[in-house]
Amino acid sequence: MRRLPTVFLLACLGACAVGPDFERPAAPEVEGYAREPLPDETAKADIAGGKTQRLVQGLDIPGQWWTLFHSEALNVLIEEALNNNPTLPAAQAALGEAWENVYAAQGAFFPTAVASYSASRNKTATGVVFTAASSGPPFFTLHTAQVVVSYALDVFGGTRRQVESLVATAELQRYQVEATYLTLTSNVVAAAVQEASLRGQIAATEEIIKIETESLGILRKQLELGQVAGADVAAVEATLAQAETTLPPLQKQLAVQRDLLTALIGRLPSQEPAEKFELAALQLPLDLPVSLPSKLVEQRPDIQSAEAQLHAASALIGVAVAAQLPQFTLNANAGTTANQIGQLFITPGTAFWTVAGNVAQTIFDAGTLLHKKRAADAAFDEAAAMYRSTVITAFQNVADTLHALQSDAETLKAAYAAERAAFKSLEIVRRQLQLGAITYLGLLTAQNTYQTALIALVQAQAARYADTAALFQALGGGWWNRTDVAPPKEWDIEFVP
Repeated sequence: MRRLPTVFLLACLGACAVGPDFERPAAPEVEGYAREPLPDETAKADIAGGKTQRLVQGLDIPGQWWTLFHSEALNVLIEEALNNNPTLPAAQAALGEAWENVYAAQGAFFPTAVASYSASRNKTATGVVFTAASSGPPFFTLHTAQVVVSYALDVFGGTRRQVESLVATAELQRYQVEATYLTLTSNVVAAAVQEASLRGQIAATEEIIKIETESLGILRKQLELGQVAGADVAAVEATLAQAETTLPPLQKQLAVQRDLLTALIGRLPSQEPAEKFELAALQLPLDLPVSLPSKLVEQRPDIQSAEAQLHAASALIGVAVAAQLPQFTLNANAGTTANQIGQLFITPGTAFWTVAGNVAQTIFDAGTLLHKKRAADAAFDEAAAMYRSTVITAFQNVADTLHALQSDAETLKAAYAAERAAFKSLEIVRRQLQLGAITYLGLLTAQNTYQTALIALVQAQAARYADTAALFQALGGGWWNRTDVAPPKEWDIEFVP
């Protein structure tokens, strides 16, 4: 009996953990993100935000990638968002919870000892002749103090697999923190760019309204001189009114965008920040990273989270298998009992102890353990499919942003040319209008063309900034180069079969 705990412990330590040993999925065997190689450079335009961007293979991403836009206002708001937005502390708390669950589960590797004390007042049934104590006093007090030790031997590695699954879940939460960090910073950048775009569109609309107001003034003077008809003036007045109606919706969008930016930095709407954003105040990053496909699966937090989920599901298969096998437990208790509390530890003959070993094997459970094993297999298949789906989506994100960057540059180049041509045409028409050499129809056409071209130009400028930020987000955001957080916890246990 004295050797029994040692035998079981050696068997536990020397046994293999049942179930599959997790193997990390291989990276997709592709060399790029498109069928045809993408150009190494984008088109350029002689306007703010129109410089050529170079796509550099293998260029690393800084942990604070948004600083490449060289906007102090943007840096300030992102720092405030990281300090005040509640989504990041929530993710960090979930990570702490996951690790505490790991530490709690590791307690199963050790025996459990429980100390107890009980006291009772008892009366013997003296009227029963079969009672040995029927001739003695019927009342007595009993004090018992004991320590109970129990230990479930992990012979087949079920506990180890359970802890392995919890560690993988903690890793999942770790990458959820990184995903939250990346999403938060990317949303602040996107909100700032959208605000700058709206301010640009408002300024463009106000310029159009100013031009149309000046043109209307010229026509009214010509009306007084009898050079144009009242219907011509009314048509231009209607066009001006139509241009003015486009301004309030843009101002509404700007107000909503400011509310969004205020919420992202963890403030209430009445605490709107003083920082404002204009496209001219942002610098376009010129050297853009293009990570190798084999590196992308390591950089994307969502892929790493999906891999950790797959690992957790793999380990739970081992838990289900171990539950079908014999369960080994050791139990021991030792204590003392006496009629008076002062006699518990000094009176001879009051001590007792028990040591017991137990092996239990389920022989009938109506298929419960079998179906749990099959459920674990199905959960692993689901996690594997979700992992593959996450990888495909990640590659799609990168491909979309790379194509968008090329298209944005071409669009901005064309939009700038169109705006310059429309502006030149409008200037000619306005001079002709002053000389009375053109009808109001020509004026309306030129004004509408310029308004459309000017708004399109602002939107094209903003698209380059927005899609540049989207590329950094799609490539993982450089979380591995972050210096504002402590290094992640490493696994406390190596799972060697």
